[in-house]
Amino acid sequence: MESIDAIRILGIDPGLQSTGFGVIDKHGSKLSYVASGCIRTNEREPLPQRLGVVFDSIREVIAKYAPHQAAIEEVFLNKNPWSTLLLGQARGAAIAAMTTAGLPVAEYGTMQIKKAVVGQGRATKDQVSHMVVRLLTLGGVPQSDAADALACAICHAHTGHGFGIATPAGGRRRGGRVLPPGAKPLR
Repeated sequence: MESIDAIRILGIDPGLQSTGFGVIDKHGSKLSYVASGCIRTNEREPLPQRLGVVFDSIREVIAKYAPHQAAIEEVFLNKNPWSTLLLGQARGAAIAAMTTAGLPVAEYGTMQIKKAVVGQGRATKDQVSHMVVRLLTLGGVPQSDAADALACAICHAHTGHGFGIATPAGGRRRGGRVLPPGAKPLR
């Protein structure tokens, strides 16, 4: 049951094939699990339809769980530029879904998320999943992308954004998105 002072946070781990989402509530310093899952697209469908699935599905998650704030993992560069481009497009569809729903969106790098959840930026996926289970007292380990999305939401809660601060000290807002200190906005 959500209290008046609770803040609901939506975390997103973007991907074209599978986009993870995680919803948590923050009551003071206590975090509680609300929901998580994965949005999957059909790789045989054309790219615009797949991006539409990501957009529409995130809008459905927002309508169902009514988060107050959102956080999304930043794009990392990998060896394949085409994969990076596709990931960026899926991330853009997710950001568009959240901002058109009126949510402030914070962006976090992978190492920043790992440090906030595990305590070190070079943690393994297994360590992150283990801490997500522990911090949210879950009965089992969520799917990988959902666990990463929950970790993103936990990072957001731990940085002070989850206390209702619209923009962190040293951070700034740009185009409806909250950028943490030192973040470089996409142009």
